Amino acid sequence: MIDLYTWATPNGRKISIMLEATGFEYAVHPINILKDEQFTPDFLNISPNNKIPAIVDSNGPDNQPISVFESGAILLYLAEKAGKFIPAEPIKRYQMMEWLMWQMGGFGPFLGQAHHFNRFAPEKIPYAVQRYNSEALRLWGVLDKRLADREYIVDELSIADFAIYPWAARCEWQNIDPVDFPHVKNWMVRMEALAAVQKGMAIPV
Repeated sequence: MIDLYTWATPNGRKISIMLEATGFEYAVHPINILKDEQFTPDFLNISPNNKIPAIVDSNGPDNQPISVFESGAILLYLAEKAGKFIPAEPIKRYQMMEWLMWQMGGFGPFLGQAHHFNRFAPEKIPYAVQRYNSEALRLWGVLDKRLADREYIVDELSIADFAIYPWAARCEWQNIDPVDFPHVKNWMVRMEALAAVQKGMAIPV
């Protein structure tokens, strides 16, 4: 059994999609970040950075329990545990790692800032809105170019797709219209057709 500590955010949904795709048995523990539940001492023991998602696997390495935090690390852990969604061929594997790190270092953080300044900031700060919306536009262009001649990020479905999709799905929060990025739009349609994505995007209820 894997315990998933999560909330309805793009980072949280990366992991619920992955768990649905692997077929691992798991239990969902909602951590309401709107009520600061991520700062409770019990959750701190699992996630030292007070961020969702995090998992506890009761059957980890050497049959010992293990907790893992940071969404990219969790995806890698689950992929290696399952032997799925991580390319075996070395070049493809490194390409997958590149795009996973691209999401973790850019497509997530900068789009997250666009979400904040577009929707949640108590006042509109023109400089911040322009900075993060412009970078969102640039990052979408990078992704569109990557997907111009392939169905998935590294040709075969991988954790790179699971990492990137939930952020792309919140395109309206970034003032992005996928119609302007046809290759990304087509990829999103393919992703949305997957049962694991449909189920994972609805967790937690």
